[in-house]
Amino acid sequence: MLSRAARRNLAFTAAKEQQAKRALVQVFVDGKPVKVEAGTTVLRACEAAGVQIPRFCYHERLSIAGNCRMCLVEVEKMPKAVASCAFPVMKGMSILTNSEKSRRSREAVMEFLLANHPLDCPICDQGGECDLQDQAMTHGSDRSRFWEGKRAVEDKDIGPLVKTVMTRCIQCTRCVRFCQEIAGIDELGTTGRGNDLQIGTYVEKALSTELSGNLIDVCPVGALTSKPYAFSARPWETRKTDSVDVMDAVGTNIVVSSRAGDLLRIIPRLNEEVNEEWLADKGRFSYDGLKRQRLTQPMARGDGGKLAKVDWQDALTVASDAIAEAGENIAVVVGPFADVETMCLAKDLANKAGSEMVTTEESFIANGDLRSDYTFNSTIAGIEEADRVIIIGCNPRFEAPLINARIRKSWLHKETEVDVIGSELNLSYTHQYHGNDPQIINDIANGTHPICEELAECERPIVILGSSVFERADGSAIHQSVKKMCESLNTPEGWNPFNIMHKSASTVGALDLGYKTGVEHIKGRKPDVIINLGADEGLITRDDVSSSGKIIYIGHNGDAGASNADVILPAAAYTEKNGTFVNTEGRVQVTRTAITPPGAAREDWKIIRVLSELSNLTLPYDTLKEVRSRVREVAPHLVKFDSLEQSVISLLKISRAKWRTNRLLPIRHSSLSIISQIQSPEVLKLWLSA
Repeated sequence: MLSRAARRNLAFTAAKEQQAKRALVQVFVDGKPVKVEAGTTVLRACEAAGVQIPRFCYHERLSIAGNCRMCLVEVEKMPKAVASCAFPVMKGMSILTNSEKSRRSREAVMEFLLANHPLDCPICDQGGECDLQDQAMTHGSDRSRFWEGKRAVEDKDIGPLVKTVMTRCIQCTRCVRFCQEIAGIDELGTTGRGNDLQIGTYVEKALSTELSGNLIDVCPVGALTSKPYAFSARPWETRKTDSVDVMDAVGTNIVVSSRAGDLLRIIPRLNEEVNEEWLADKGRFSYDGLKRQRLTQPMARGDGGKLAKVDWQDALTVASDAIAEAGENIAVVVGPFADVETMCLAKDLANKAGSEMVTTEESFIANGDLRSDYTFNSTIAGIEEADRVIIIGCNPRFEAPLINARIRKSWLHKETEVDVIGSELNLSYTHQYHGNDPQIINDIANGTHPICEELAECERPIVILGSSVFERADGSAIHQSVKKMCESLNTPEGWNPFNIMHKSASTVGALDLGYKTGVEHIKGRKPDVIINLGADEGLITRDDVSSSGKIIYIGHNGDAGASNADVILPAAAYTEKNGTFVNTEGRVQVTRTAITPPGAAREDWKIIRVLSELSNLTLPYDTLKEVRSRVREVAPHLVKFDSLEQSVISLLKISRAKWRTNRLLPIRHSSLSIISQIQSPEVLKLWLSA
């Protein structure tokens, strides 16, 4: 008898084959012929024909509810208008989207929706982005026939982030379906019937999901809006700038809204390969912290041992004198928000002084020669293709909520099974917990663990190793064990199941540039100068420099790193500069300037450039274009923006002969960026001589 995993794989394969063989049917939309797959909804067929159908409850990423009835269209030979979002097409069907029956049906639905809707448009934060407003103008009547009093509903308190005005709710249930299907919490639901129907949490409580801000985006009316953004601005008053979120390593695409130099809000931007159209709460509401407790003035530690505000000239003089006197005994430590350009110049500055002490604050493997050793090789979108996910030493729900949402999507729609090794987790999907012993990984690699039989039947398994593992003393050994386990899996050509999930937006870019990881090797060498690029975890202290040494802090929100510094040079945040960031899967993306840095703050790479000149270590870069030219010399793939360059070297069952014939020859003559990814001379020699 086949196991459950085998039955699931067979069913999935059969479904894929059936879908591939599914015949196209021809339908007519307003007389225009269009071919769609059998079973496609009428709404999708109309969109394929270029006709936009109004809707409120329908959402492309949620299940079909069919309860708003705004998408009514006329179908020939049907006695009544049909809900196009839930009605499948049939061969030869004739659909009329702009007939008299369709128009009158939508007008009637809109009339009922507006019967109880309050006249809040002048004070509603959804104004200008409200689907109800837009569709009322297009499909509604020019007058009202209702004289009865409007229904009123008490507002719900669902936490500090989402504001509710439930009188505006039209019961489309998008928020309910989002919580159940995407976020994985059953905390929003409906109570009552008919005119007494309400949406809420039943027992008043704050939502416990890390994706709650997306309720603001899915709500088509002003029932759910942003509390921090309330009454701040109208959308047409703001300037919108495309950027990338750096609060985690996912690289979520965002839009930054600003007005008159003030940062107002952050909303998600569509990118199917990274974040789809969602955004984690940490990234959405982090802008509040970028406006408060900022470092806006250079500071230096005086004779009394206290930091005092000084002008730029004095601060740069103190910092550059310390760098010049330190000679080769300087170090660079980068924090989670450092961009590629700044890290490249900081490394060049240290190298020009004769130092190789450049490292990240985040601990990781000791050797970053192979890019496939430290990236998410299966890609974020590839999670949806996985038939099994093994999570080791991390909590994706809080470290990378959008990766967790992808895993839940695969679990929900493909019945992908999830295994957890490490601490017990409260995830948004069911999973098998195997324990917290690293020996479990070795048992799986050796084929002695009970899970091995199920893994042998998997075609596309994914193993996710958290970067927190490398904070352990045996982190490197666990890393090798996980790689060995991945080698033992039976995977198809081109599928690499080994994935690292980072927490910091700067780590992959730093490793690509040749940075080491962890501050332990710096602590023992007692450098005379440490250039701290926003490392605020408190790992660098006064005890880590020589008795007369100095710590130079370059950052925007000073915490433990700034309090330990001798000189503070205020820098720009990611919303205030053009910078390059590399996400956990190795995708290169850029942030763009939305507002100017506050006070006397300056862009990070410019500060490094000035320090180099004043310390007689002049770096020959005067513009951002020249800096990126230097980045191209070091790692050419880091200037291929908005692209993902796959890791070419894979240690998974690739023999030397197969490596030579299938991998090396086409690439050796066409891509210098692959060579630049190899930092070790020994590995480079092996690569060129293969």
